[in-house]
Amino acid sequence: MIRQQRFLLALIALIVCGALIVVTPIGKQFGFGKVNLGLDLQGGTQLTLQVKPTEEVKNIDDQVMAAVQSVVANRLDPEGVSEISVQATSNQQILVQLPGVSDPKEAAKLLSQVAKLDFRRPNNAKVAQLNVRQSELRKLLAQQEQTEKEGNKEAIEKLNIDIKQKEQQVADLRSQYYEKTNLTGEDLRNAGYSPSQGQPDLWDVTLQFDPDGGRKFAELTKSIAGTRQPMGIFLDGKVISEATVEEKFKENGITGGAAVITGNFTLEKAQLLANQLKGGSLPVPVTIEEIRTVGASLGQESIRQSIYAGLGGLVLVLIFMVYYYRLPGLIADIALCIYGLLTFAAYVLLGVTLTLPGVAGFILSIGMAVDANILIFERTREELRDGKTLYRSIESGFYRAFSSILDGNVTTLIACAALYWLGSGLVRGFALTLGIGVVVSMFTALTCSRTLMFTAIGFPSLRKPELFDAKRAKVVS
Repeated sequence: MIRQQRFLLALIALIVCGALIVVTPIGKQFGFGKVNLGLDLQGGTQLTLQVKPTEEVKNIDDQVMAAVQSVVANRLDPEGVSEISVQATSNQQILVQLPGVSDPKEAAKLLSQVAKLDFRRPNNAKVAQLNVRQSELRKLLAQQEQTEKEGNKEAIEKLNIDIKQKEQQVADLRSQYYEKTNLTGEDLRNAGYSPSQGQPDLWDVTLQFDPDGGRKFAELTKSIAGTRQPMGIFLDGKVISEATVEEKFKENGITGGAAVITGNFTLEKAQLLANQLKGGSLPVPVTIEEIRTVGASLGQESIRQSIYAGLGGLVLVLIFMVYYYRLPGLIADIALCIYGLLTFAAYVLLGVTLTLPGVAGFILSIGMAVDANILIFERTREELRDGKTLYRSIESGFYRAFSSILDGNVTTLIACAALYWLGSGLVRGFALTLGIGVVVSMFTALTCSRTLMFTAIGFPSLRKPELFDAKRAKVVS
């Protein structure tokens, strides 16, 4: 009896935890209380990217497709926590789903960030020319200031023309300030950020190159160390960061394949730069072949119909269980409600992105959640009709049904694992929700139902044969 009380208290604690995660403000304070919705439920934008071969990469094989998929995913979802889906499909295409993004221009802007990353050194010839032009521009500006004081309008107009020409020359030279090197994003293994030493409010950006990239990086940093001329980091031909190299690295450069970029970065700026660097570069070019927008109203209608279908199926199951199995059926219904709460809590904890097939998997798992209870109750009936006591019948019913429950659930989980591993997109969502449902249903059937059943027969008024539909059995407490 004491053991059953402990199980009951543990069950109550589990239910409370599940409720806190799903429905209360306490759970939301810890980031819980919300299930991610997929494109078909939330609405958003779907893009089809066509992968193009080049002279260097003439054959688009699975390895190239995997590389493109990885780069696109890293650029769109650098932290790996959003609802964005990037899947390789047939015909050398990449399918990108952006839930919640209803503006195609915004989606295209996101993908435009997928670019070529490279590291450049200052072009010494252009640097010298730039310094001369900047010096000349400063002199013209000083002359302009003096001429304005004198009030010579003709001289001022001539100086304005000269200053505009000089500014254009400076701008042209600035665009040619850097020259490309052989160090690109393909040589970068990883990028991150960490707190700056001695400055708790500032952050540094860390770089980790592969062996070949480490050698190239050492050569690059050696060539500019101590010159006070910055190394340029470019994404899609635009500079995203500049960094100088200290004179102490003049002899060998920065070796070891690792480096730290310091620059009084805030946390947000350090994260942004690290994510841009981690994006790497595309091995082959891609073009946007199709942009399709899914309206949020369609997603809401799908949610509404799914809720109606789920509630309808659940109510029918609950009624059938009570009608056919009496008291055990009522206990199974309670366990089924607990199952629904715990399954939804698991979706929240695991960050499951719920799609329409995922909802179908959840609804299907509701019916499967009852299977285990039916096996247990039928075995219990058989034991009661053989003349065993109620306690022994229930205990034997759980024991005899265990192997069948285990076999049935394991085979379903194997199918779910195969669908998740070999499938893609919506198929994986179905497999994931069904798999979680199967695991939780087995737990509720073997623990919740058992605990509630033995707790119920602890009350003499509930130990009646008709409550178990065992009219031929003599129930003994």
